Amino acid sequence: MLPSLFISHGSPMLALQPGASGEALTRLAAHLQRPEAILIVSAHWENESLLLTAGEQPRTWHDFGGFPLALYALQYPAPGAPALAGEIARQLSDAGLPAALDAQRPFDHGAWVPLSLMYPAADIPVLQLSLPSRLGPELQTRVGRTLAGLREQGVLLIGSGSITHNLDELDWRAGPEVITPWAQEFRNWMVEKLETDDEEALHHYRRLAPSAVRNHPSEEHLLPLFFARGAGGAFSVAHSGFTYGSLGMDIYRFD
Repeated sequence: MLPSLFISHGSPMLALQPGASGEALTRLAAHLQRPEAILIVSAHWENESLLLTAGEQPRTWHDFGGFPLALYALQYPAPGAPALAGEIARQLSDAGLPAALDAQRPFDHGAWVPLSLMYPAADIPVLQLSLPSRLGPELQTRVGRTLAGLREQGVLLIGSGSITHNLDELDWRAGPEVITPWAQEFRNWMVEKLETDDEEALHHYRRLAPSAVRNHPSEEHLLPLFFARGAGGAFSVAHSGFTYGSLGMDIYRFD
């Protein structure tokens, strides 16, 4: 059975400058059974409700600005999976989680950037599931648990966000050896609660974790972690690191 994964996707420049976390993504994919399809929840598709991409060939969306032209030239032409999208929407709806299809939505960089390092041939069907971020961690845990059975069908479930994400406090000159203490403390607290499977603490991280709001002024980059955890089992750290001082690049798997 495939695991579910949480990926800290970092800057879009990860696609051009993979560094240690990009290399970890490539290694991780090489050691997994080849998926029949991929379902990914990205921090960059916030929505009021649950939606699934349903296009035959979703476009690659360069949903960012101010980066080198080479980044905008990159494409990730993975096929969609409309029939599977319909099945997943029905499964969610049957569980009391109404979901609809969106045939126009392209792949945002929270999806295609990490996938371009994991599966560069872009020959595995990919679906994105939207993130109703206002409904918090509990909903994402429930969505993940509802869809956990897809792993037995060869579907790789991924939450793509960031273990820490405060862009206003990044040090753009810092090397990977520089780690801001408040970011490290938050990351370590999250890992401890994941290791002990303390769901109550995890769901209330904004009140309980050190410097929680400083690490996540808004929740959208951490919420995909709860989807991955809900969909999987035993927790392990596949990669750990920071860029720009406080941007966590951890990768977690739930087997």
